[in-house]
Formats: sequence, C-alpha cells, structure tokens
Amino acid sequence: MSDQKAVSREDVLKMAGLSRLQPTGEERELFARQFRDILGYMDILAAVDTEGVEPLYSVALHGGILRDDAAAAGLSREEALANAPLRNGECFVVPRIV
Repeated sequence: MSDQKAVSREDVLKMAGLSRLQPTGEERELFARQFRDILGYMDILAAVDTEGVEPLYSVALHGGILRDDAAAAGLSREEALANAPLRNGECFVVPRIV
C-alpha cells in the first residue's frame, strides 16, 4: 500500500455498528486485515493507466449480449418433487401464509 492506510479495530467496530453486526475479537482483527487488503488493492487499481479509456456511466446504455429465448427440456414432475420435504401427490406442500 502506497500510503499505508490504517484500519483499526475501532474502525471495524464503527462499520459493524452501522451494519448492525457484532463481530468477536478475532473477527474484528480479521476484518481489519481484510479491509486493509481491499484498500491496498484499490491503490493498485488507482495506479492503472486509464488514459484514453472512455468512462462507462451505465451498462444499460451499452446493451448486453443476450441469448435466444428457446424452449428446453425441463424436469419431470417426479424429478422436481424427488427432494421435496413435503408433498401431496403431485404437488409441493408449503406453509400457509396469510
């Protein structure tokens, strides 16, 4: 890392609080190291020469590559129900939601 970004255990606790997480002491150390690694990787990305590269503002503007919408063979009813925890004949049994 070029300018040694420090991520302290207190920083981790603050981020955990914002995320409503309660990491253990070991997890705080692990997360602090992982955050430092991520920031170090951002330094590597910042050093990449992007001169002459057009910015990408939205992927929606550039259109994606789509496959043809074609029918394909699916599962038989028995295959689909094979691992069902509950079934009633040819149907899944699910909890009632009101």
